[in-house]
Amino acid sequence: MFRSVSMKIFFLMLIFAVSLFSSTNEALQAYKNKQYTKAFSLYMQEAKKGDTSAQNAVSYLYFNGIGVQQSKKDGVLWLKKAAKSGDDRACLDLGMMYLTGVNIGKEYAQALKWLECASKKGNAEASYNLALMYYNGDGVKQDIKKAAELLEMAAKAGHKGAKKNVGRIYMQLLDFKKAKYWLSENVKEGDVEAATLLKEIEASKKD
Repeated sequence: MFRSVSMKIFFLMLIFAVSLFSSTNEALQAYKNKQYTKAFSLYMQEAKKGDTSAQNAVSYLYFNGIGVQQSKKDGVLWLKKAAKSGDDRACLDLGMMYLTGVNIGKEYAQALKWLECASKKGNAEASYNLALMYYNGDGVKQDIKKAAELLEMAAKAGHKGAKKNVGRIYMQLLDFKKAKYWLSENVKEGDVEAATLLKEIEASKKD
């Protein structure tokens, strides 16, 4: 009997904080100097011009009440602006908020929409969490094959959680060729359980 897979939601609450370091130098310098009100003003100027990195930064500042009065409503508003412009980081963050209910009401349909947005743009974190939704049937019809495909996409992009689980999912699908490939990769990284699972595959072929 093959073992069940236990995947975890990967949600970096401050993942869009990286936008603070990818916008205007002046805004960044103000932030580093703890001139938060000035930093917010400078980021807002660029955000209004459509700069998605600045929009993400403004969202982050609103959520955390840095340089401006804390406002989840405004945080979501600016995050959505960036997401609707196709920024994969914003799509990921928005999708994860809808999936977990953090800062916004939990809505699986919206989570699916925005995680798909990010995944299609090559965001491995989004692909992993989207796979988790399909694997568990959260807001969608359970589809283990779809989950495996998304995990493999994320694994090829270097996502550690996906790399650890994709071979195990392929075992459940009885796709032993792909299972062996990914489990072998796990073994190279010192995954003792993966070595045991490879032996189970060989044993199942003899039955």
